[in-house]
Amino acid sequence: MKLAGNTFLVTGGSSGLGEGCVRRFVEQGANVVVCDINDAAGGTLMDDLGSPVMFIRTDVTSTEQVEAAIAAAVDTFGGLHGVVNCAGILGASRVVGREGPHDLELFSRVIHINLIGTFNVLRLAAAAMSASDPNEQGERGVIINTASVSAFEGQLGQAAYAASKGGVASMTLPIARELARVGIRVVSIAPGVFNTAMIAAAPEAVQESLTAQTVFPTRLGDPADYAAFAQHIIENTMLNGSVLRLDGAMRMQAK
Repeated sequence: MKLAGNTFLVTGGSSGLGEGCVRRFVEQGANVVVCDINDAAGGTLMDDLGSPVMFIRTDVTSTEQVEAAIAAAVDTFGGLHGVVNCAGILGASRVVGREGPHDLELFSRVIHINLIGTFNVLRLAAAAMSASDPNEQGERGVIINTASVSAFEGQLGQAAYAASKGGVASMTLPIARELARVGIRVVSIAPGVFNTAMIAAAPEAVQESLTAQTVFPTRLGDPADYAAFAQHIIENTMLNGSVLRLDGAMRMQAK
């Protein structure tokens, strides 16, 4: 699958990993529909990048809003060829903390946005792409989901986040097997610690600890690193059904 001339939907596309993908994809000649709830940042992206970018305010857990974003992609750019799911929240909390047990609504919200929201976008985008004509390699689309190294080495206080990202990782292969019949590939990226607003909100001591756990390069990942990897997945037809770590050999410690 080529980026140039094709259209991609990026959730969480107004900032962080998603914004990195939006900017790189446009540089490579793609059209991008940015799905996010940050109107101001989405407007800034459209101003910066011009006509190849369209921002659609989208709650990824809403069937109607995701359907509207997909319809806008098809109506404006003539089709949909890929999705990068980057929308997500952290929601850190101990199972039993000083104020009592983990808030159940918080746990549910993290699962609802990170896992159910990812699946919601995936299922609706796959339905739209399956109805399109395949390219010369038989592909109709590529779906990239964002898992996390926390799916495998979740830290203290990350029960909800680790569970949500573990779900994203676990559903990758069965969905790839199912969608193979219509020429849609599914791959998940499991990033280590990246320089995003989610990490910037953490205390400096936490950021330093996480950076120190990255073997090489000993730095936070940059959204451009993620975007470059996403581009390679889109362009490399043999990548399918896998959860691929992008973490500088990090293995997260308990805290």
